[in-house]
Amino acid sequence: MTGSYPGGPASSRRPTPLAALVAASGISSLGMAATLVAVPWFVLHSTGSGTRTGLVATAEVLGLLCSAVLAGPVVDRLPVRATSVGADLLTAAAISLIPLLHSWDALSLPVLIVLVFLVGAGRGPADTAKQLLLPAAMERAGVTAERATGCVEGARRIGMMAGAPLAGLLISTVGPVRTLYADMAAMALCALLLAALVPVAPPARQAGGAPGGSYAGELRFGVAQLRRDRLLGAMVGVLMLTNALDGALNGVLYPAYGTQVLRSSALFGAMITSMGAGALLGAALYGWAGHRLPRRAVFVGAFVLVGAVRCAALAAEPRVPVLLAALALSGIGSGVVGPLMMSVAYERVPEEVRGRVFGLLVAAALAATPLGMLGAGLVLDVSGLVAALLGTGALYLAVTLAPLVFPVWRELDSRGSGATSGIAETPEGPAGCRVGSSTPPNAGILTEQT
Repeated sequence: MTGSYPGGPASSRRPTPLAALVAASGISSLGMAATLVAVPWFVLHSTGSGTRTGLVATAEVLGLLCSAVLAGPVVDRLPVRATSVGADLLTAAAISLIPLLHSWDALSLPVLIVLVFLVGAGRGPADTAKQLLLPAAMERAGVTAERATGCVEGARRIGMMAGAPLAGLLISTVGPVRTLYADMAAMALCALLLAALVPVAPPARQAGGAPGGSYAGELRFGVAQLRRDRLLGAMVGVLMLTNALDGALNGVLYPAYGTQVLRSSALFGAMITSMGAGALLGAALYGWAGHRLPRRAVFVGAFVLVGAVRCAALAAEPRVPVLLAALALSGIGSGVVGPLMMSVAYERVPEEVRGRVFGLLVAAALAATPLGMLGAGLVLDVSGLVAALLGTGALYLAVTLAPLVFPVWRELDSRGSGATSGIAETPEGPAGCRVGSSTPPNAGILTEQT
């Protein structure tokens, strides 16, 4: 039996590439959870310093930030699948050096900071390339952007949910540094999955990134595209601040809570698992009903859950079951935010400039994250954990209420080809690359409401 779907007849659907990207997202997150738990735990346990923990956490974000800015034009020029596979393998190699050097007693704090920076630098182009592979996979599978991004986000949350307790178990048995082998293996497996199951992007996609344009010109063009869209600019502003606060929580205050309040690596992993379980539910709910909901209201509600509710629960220091339930509730908001933001971005950014614009979106959103981590480390050392959590929650609430105040956020509820008008004003990209008023080739998928 055949039927219709956004990309064509049902008989021509090819779900394997999308399934491979979803699986890669989950596996990568499982390994990343090992790093998220193991590295801060190692630094805090060995030094007892919140400031040094913040420095190490900041290093990875700085690596990701630098690569996100610089890799966009590169990803637009190079074969996307090869870029993703190569970046995953480079990340795996950088991670493997941490336990290797530790076994040789050569892992000083400066060396650890450099290696963590390289890990972040490898994740940047890998993540950007996977985002560029997703629209074609959606089209082949015949699903909407909300459902595809919901699946990817759900898999990512499953990986975090499974990886955190696994990391806690590994820390208690083999130590925090050797736990990083899990992340190394995960990145290598992601590279294998993409190389084997995701087809090479069609030639038109590879040539669409402005043939003949200089690297600097392509980068400037990406900046101009981002500045021209007022909604994307507003989203970047909110994300810049909330990611700084998330960096403070995930990179410094979470590990401090695990060591000072819970006093257990296993319970620390359970905290991350609870957030992951809630986020998985949130991603599933958004994938199922997101295309029918008002985006602005969902955006605000999700951020209130993931910010103010989470910080208040942690600051109250309740019993462990109550804490884990509150974190699961907060995680629902976290699971909604990712697919919502990516659905908007796929609608508003033309396909031929996505490498540059998506890379700059990530870079701009992460720009203040190092400050959040460093600031949290200083506040933790000076004022204590509860004060740091309450201050973070108050700032989070103030920032995430912005969409209720400024009119530009009403555009969140605009779907369809009209949503691209903010970027469509520029008729040509570098070297005459046309990105005019036409919508992206896969716009039918991105705006499908059924």
